[in-house]
Amino acid sequence: MTAIGIIGSAGRMGQALAAAVPDLGATLAGGIDAGGDPATLAHEADVLIDFSAPSALERNLAAARLTGTPILIGTTGLSPTHHALVDAAASEIAVLQTGNVSLGVTLLAKLVREAAARLGPDWDIEIVEMHHRHKVDAPSGTALLLGEAAAAGRGAPLAELRVSDRAGLVGARSEGTIGFASLRGGSVAGDHLVVFAGEGERIELGHRAENRAIFARGAITAALWLAGKPAGRYAMEEVVGV
Repeated sequence: MTAIGIIGSAGRMGQALAAAVPDLGATLAGGIDAGGDPATLAHEADVLIDFSAPSALERNLAAARLTGTPILIGTTGLSPTHHALVDAAASEIAVLQTGNVSLGVTLLAKLVREAAARLGPDWDIEIVEMHHRHKVDAPSGTALLLGEAAAAGRGAPLAELRVSDRAGLVGARSEGTIGFASLRGGSVAGDHLVVFAGEGERIELGHRAENRAIFARGAITAALWLAGKPAGRYAMEEVVGV
């Protein structure tokens, strides 16, 4: 069976991953947290799953490259510098980096892209997300993933269309932009809603995560798919086949 190593094993997601590993026909190679040695874990694992912190990504990628171990990165809040590190690692090992490992969210992103491509710029796009009070980044990685899908459907980079702050007298909404709103509170595992608002009608596409188990199952499914793949940068769409 495929041995999975978990980076960030003591966190909420790490614990959910460890609990789900045996249910999906894999074995647990072990886990580490801050202060642990990712290279030692990489030697024991057939594939790594990283849900730690952006600050640890460079070290984790270096360990995976050293041992030639495929790695799935589910850590959110990554910067362009982090993505450049992922690209560099993908020249030597198999890497799957995603803002959300849910199979349902992966399909949702495809639907959002298609809707954005078919509806004109007179249809406003707003993305609303809510997470538990402990989440530190906003908008969520999933919200940005959905925003990227919507922007791709409109044939433009998200950076050109994104609006994240409307506090104060900001004026009327600019046509073609993609708005984001982030809510935080309680123990919400993750709610995402993409609203396409036209004149006199609205289309709403959404996903609600009822618990972290869905993310654990999605991450392990993707890690098992990634194990044994040649070097390259992969996406959840390839895992789901959409």
